[in-house]
Amino acid sequence: MKLMAEFMLTTVDNPYDPFTQFNEWRVWDESRGYHTLSLLARVTRSSPELSDEDQKLAIEQGMDEIVSAIVGVYRKVSDSPKNEATDKN
Repeated sequence: MKLMAEFMLTTVDNPYDPFTQFNEWRVWDESRGYHTLSLLARVTRSSPELSDEDQKLAIEQGMDEIVSAIVGVYRKVSDSPKNEATDKN
């Protein structure tokens, strides 16, 4: 049983679900010049010395930083239907 929702970063205009249509999502993202995965990698403060949980937390904090810094372009989405109301637009 999964206790915590997983989150991914996407743009508000990307029509693909990054959880279930990752390949299509990535092609669309990169063809529009967003390169969201590269941006997230640059912003995230991580280290190989971090535990898996701390690594996930660092990635989520990177997502939050992008969403708040580039308002109206990025949003954080969850893989859980229960968390749709908490997705950050």
